[in-house]
Amino acid sequence: MLPRPEAREINREERIRARPQEVLTRPPERRVKDFDEVYLPWTLEMARTEAGRCLQCPDAPCVKACPLGNDIPLALWMTEHGDFESAAQVFQRTNNLADICSRVCPQSRQCESGCPHLAEERPAVAIGRIEGILAGHSRKNAGWHAERPPWSGHRVAVVGSGPAGLTVAELLARKGHCITVFEEWPDGGGILRYGIPRFKLDHSLVQKRLDFLHELGVQFVFDMCIGEVVSVDDLFSDGFEAVFLGTGAGCPAPVEIPGSGLSGVYQARDFLVRANVEQNLRPSELEDPPEVRGKVAVVGGGDTAMDCCRTALRLGAEEVVCYYRRTEDELPGNPMDRKLAREEGMSFRWLVAPGRLLGDARGHVRAMRLVRTTLGPRDSSGRRRPEPVPCSEFEVCADTVVLALGFTPDPTLPLSTPGLKARDEGLLMVDPATGRSTRNRVWAGGDNVRGPSLVAHAVAQARAAALDIHEALSSGMAGAGSLR
Repeated sequence: MLPRPEAREINREERIRARPQEVLTRPPERRVKDFDEVYLPWTLEMARTEAGRCLQCPDAPCVKACPLGNDIPLALWMTEHGDFESAAQVFQRTNNLADICSRVCPQSRQCESGCPHLAEERPAVAIGRIEGILAGHSRKNAGWHAERPPWSGHRVAVVGSGPAGLTVAELLARKGHCITVFEEWPDGGGILRYGIPRFKLDHSLVQKRLDFLHELGVQFVFDMCIGEVVSVDDLFSDGFEAVFLGTGAGCPAPVEIPGSGLSGVYQARDFLVRANVEQNLRPSELEDPPEVRGKVAVVGGGDTAMDCCRTALRLGAEEVVCYYRRTEDELPGNPMDRKLAREEGMSFRWLVAPGRLLGDARGHVRAMRLVRTTLGPRDSSGRRRPEPVPCSEFEVCADTVVLALGFTPDPTLPLSTPGLKARDEGLLMVDPATGRSTRNRVWAGGDNVRGPSLVAHAVAQARAAALDIHEALSSGMAGAGSLR
């Protein structure tokens, strides 16, 4: 094991001057013709060179900005010195989904945001790229294999197989507990498969992780919506001692736009599932691919809206325009996604809000009526509130419309589970340190607690909950899972 970098002399000026490794993507004109991943892979040597730019800051701002608290300086020090397997293990100690987070989390707003290279007007160290290369190298060498530990005699139900559910399932299975994952979709992965497009995350990585959990002894039950078909109380009656709710926030926000029922109008989630998920893994009502023709209008401005814009381009749209009621300065999404989307040919229309969708004689959308907006006082999110400009309505042609207006948690669970409390917006109330809900022996974590957020946040909450569940199981479950 290499000594900690604090024991070494760091030539700061030399590292500041070091040339960053280029992050390469496939040419836009090629990548819009398929759904393959956009970024070109790095070699281990490229990762090693890039890691050598790390200034090994004593206060480690990158660690403070990482939701998982990854020991980034140590991992980069090991990478710089060629100890790739140990470096990968440093990331994996705190991040069960390192190979996935490295692809889908916006490092520019997380770990890389505090890199002191930015103060020198130099690119931050590409932490996410390095983490992904290390994860791939480790899996290639060690394989996706796991040995089942002796059974502890305890049974735990995990509801949802997204980032939070998969993390809890893995950590508790490694402790020898019998884990059953209940998933409402026809296959596993949750948002990783049924929300994130393949050009951002190769779905084969999701399948490999599911296969890995199978080897650990985790059982999966698909097409099962807990709260509708089976209640949480039913799970306890079936012999489960603890329940973890990792159900995410996948319900589309209510749409109040007249004409949203026209043919050719899609909700963002349905649009992405129809386009990005293999047909045999889609529910029957989403089996048919979306019909994309002519001019495509995407309403919204977050990461999901960008995913829809880029998907529409890959489906052959002649033109894709994203309509947003604020300006780019207020957008909550990943700036890199917007850059890639622009490269691929879409455009933005700022300070406009949809008023009505108009159809033709066959009931198919043909146009969208918009109203111009101006920014007023700040709202609860800290962003300036869009306000309509009087007498500013106008129409644009739209042959296909995708509504990417946000998501909320499924309200079924708190309504069908006595003692399980949620806030007004449907987010479950939990102890942030343990994931304990207001219902005895029920834990929760991820987007159903935070609202739509990042994979790294879901993993962090799930890790805390898994630790508390294990401790509760080991101590006889007295008072377990009840928020006090």
